[in-house]
Amino acid sequence: MKTAFCLAAALALCAPPALRAQDAATEERFNKLAGQIEDLRAGQDALRKQLDAIRGDVANMRDQMNKPTGNFASQEDLKRVADALKEVDRKRMDDAERIHNDLVKLQHNLSVPPPRAKPDKTSVDNPGAEKSANPEKGYEYIVKQGDTLSIIVKAYRDNNIKITTDQILKTNPGLKPERMRVGQKIFIPAPQE
Repeated sequence: MKTAFCLAAALALCAPPALRAQDAATEERFNKLAGQIEDLRAGQDALRKQLDAIRGDVANMRDQMNKPTGNFASQEDLKRVADALKEVDRKRMDDAERIHNDLVKLQHNLSVPPPRAKPDKTSVDNPGAEKSANPEKGYEYIVKQGDTLSIIVKAYRDNNIKITTDQILKTNPGLKPERMRVGQKIFIPAPQE
């Protein structure tokens, strides 16, 4: 075996230069393939990093999709809206009550008939007028449905005849304002000039 080894070593030393050149080309191809493998490994690592980044982005997107969006109202917002709505409703009810009271007043004012447009004077110059037991100058008024002394006074004042409830009570002794009845005649004194 020693001889075979020696022989192989001698042949290798004596081998032609073409064989050595072939070994160099093989080594160069080997080095080129090793470089390409290293490039592929580096590219694979870069792709792996990009894939990990994409996986992280997908996970974040899923988390955001599971969370409610910013287009919702919080409990505080709902409470503020409910309070504002209650306030508007309260004001609406107050306005409705005020309107109702105004309508009732208007209905009452419209249902009370005013006194005669031109009250009859009870004087000697007007023989067609009814004469009162009271010798003073003035007007005779017949009480109508819904009349009160203040309504009668207001009606006469609207006709530019300025009188007061006290004057009516003084000229009509025994008159009870709370017991006036429809058809009752009362004397309205003429204003003193």
